[in-house]
Amino acid sequence: MSAKTLPVVVAAGMLLGVLPAAADETGLAGIHDMRREGRRVCFPDHFHSGSGNGPSKKVAIAQAIGSWQDFTTLEYGSSWGQWSKAGSKKIGCAPSGGGQWSCQIEARPCK
Repeated sequence: MSAKTLPVVVAAGMLLGVLPAAADETGLAGIHDMRREGRRVCFPDHFHSGSGNGPSKKVAIAQAIGSWQDFTTLEYGSSWGQWSKAGSKKIGCAPSGGGQWSCQIEARPCK
C-alpha cells in the first residue's frame, strides 16, 4: 500500500466502522506516562473515580462503574474506558439510609 492510498483506506474504514476501537481515541492519553502491564498499557499513577447510588449494593456498584467508564471514555476514548481492563481497582460502598447504597470507585485507566 502506498503512502497516497493509506489515507483513503483509513477514511473508508472509518465510514464502514471496521477500524479498531483505537480510532476514537481523543489523543489526551498522551499527556500521561504509560507502561506495559502484561497485555495492557496503563497509566502508572493516574486514577479516575466514579460514584453511584442505588437500592442495592450491586446496583450502586454498577452505577459507579458506569460513571467511571463514561468519563474515562469521554476523556481518552473507548479503548481506555473499559472497567474490565482497569488497574488498581478500589471499590468502597456503604448503606446511605432508606435502604439505599452509595459506592465510590477508583482505578487507573488501561487499554
